[in-house]
Amino acid sequence: MAFSASMLIFLWVFQLAFLETCYTLIKQEQVRSYASKVTTAIRNGENTDAINNVLRQNEMSVYVYNSSNTILEKKYTGEFNNPSGIRDIDMHEVYSYYRLAKENNGIYTSVTSIERREFSIGSNNFSDNITVTPSKRAQSSSDDERPAVNFDDRHFKGQNFIYCEILSLDDDTECFVLITALITPVDSVISTLRVQLIVVSVVFVVFALILAFLVSKRISRPLGEINENVKQLAVRNYDVEFNSVGYLEAKELSDTLNLTRKELRKAENLRQELIANISHDLRTPLTMITGYGEVMRDLPGENTPENVQVIIDEANRLTSLVNDMLDLSKLQSGAIEIEREDFSLTDAIRDIFTRYTKLREQEGYDIRFIADRNAYVSADQIKIGQVVYNFINNAINHCGEDKTVIVTQKVNDKRVRVEVTDHGEGIPADKLEYIWDRYYKVDKDHKRGVIGTGLGLSIVKNILDLHGARYGVKSREGHGSTFWFELECKYTEKIEI
Repeated sequence: MAFSASMLIFLWVFQLAFLETCYTLIKQEQVRSYASKVTTAIRNGENTDAINNVLRQNEMSVYVYNSSNTILEKKYTGEFNNPSGIRDIDMHEVYSYYRLAKENNGIYTSVTSIERREFSIGSNNFSDNITVTPSKRAQSSSDDERPAVNFDDRHFKGQNFIYCEILSLDDDTECFVLITALITPVDSVISTLRVQLIVVSVVFVVFALILAFLVSKRISRPLGEINENVKQLAVRNYDVEFNSVGYLEAKELSDTLNLTRKELRKAENLRQELIANISHDLRTPLTMITGYGEVMRDLPGENTPENVQVIIDEANRLTSLVNDMLDLSKLQSGAIEIEREDFSLTDAIRDIFTRYTKLREQEGYDIRFIADRNAYVSADQIKIGQVVYNFINNAINHCGEDKTVIVTQKVNDKRVRVEVTDHGEGIPADKLEYIWDRYYKVDKDHKRGVIGTGLGLSIVKNILDLHGARYGVKSREGHGSTFWFELECKYTEKIEI
């Protein structure tokens, strides 16, 4: 409706307020163009028929005077038969226009207002200085003997465009050309347009109202349905479906909300799984600590270093789980910033390997590190160490019967790549894209891992994203998995034996 109103206002203003101005400007430009044709015809010595043809087509009058002498002598007059009866230009005005043309480098234009009233009584014509009442009758001794007098009263008001030019002809004579063109008043046209615009405006407003009603219904109905479904989604009803039809944007919004619904349902399921996993992982060490503590309290001789070590190990496991949960929360909220420094990634991995001495010596794990040179990177050493540690823990927890974990460092194209490979059960192809999710766990069973808390891959993903590093996983069911990441390598050194 606002658009319709603006269009109608534009039409009213342009067609009524500026119609006369536009018409006048266009008419003046046309007269200048046709005047050029007339002056060209005069210079070329063309016959009067060519000039009269231009006059008839364009409703103009032309007066040509010999201006070689001080007295202007009329050489040619071509007048358009104007039904309004505009009078001829007298010589006094001709001399005035000639002087103005001289003062303006030979060309002068002017627009003058004209107003004329003519009326006739019978066969007699009267000029506009005579005032006659149209209802007046001629006086007679008997009204029955003299007929009524017929009145023809006409009034004309308009503008006259004057074009003057002083021409120098080939025979060294000079002539003065004066061209007049009537600018017809457009009052009657404006009145007609006003009536037309009133009709058009009424029809346009009615049509706009009908169209606005239909369009609003088409738009509001699907939006209303979407609004109701969103309210259901807000109360965790993830079974609601967004199936709006209609215009394209409503359908796209429905598709987006359906995707949002699926992601929210997945996040809710994963959240519940996380709570179950964390509850189990918290309960297990707490049960161990409580059980061993009660045994040491109630049974004589059970206060042994071995039992105390079990309590310490379970407390450390519990501490690691809580720390991992806090680290993951901080990483996802953006509260942790990395502190880059240049360090040897190779030496950092060797230091991490010292933590697995007990597993290698007492439980028979084969954990190897392969590197052909020392690689230096610019990164947060503690966070990158956490990445390597979590990758190795994850590989140990899923390494399979051979208990083999191989860590490989490769340098290529100024990038260092670290791969951690196990020979375990592998990851199904349809689950590979989800393993980095913050709540996702491939193995749904609550099995007690050898090392780690189960949150490692989520922490790894957030740390590597902060570094802008590339990372990924290659896996095949029954053939193990290889987790890898790449960092920009600053420089390398040969390994000293």
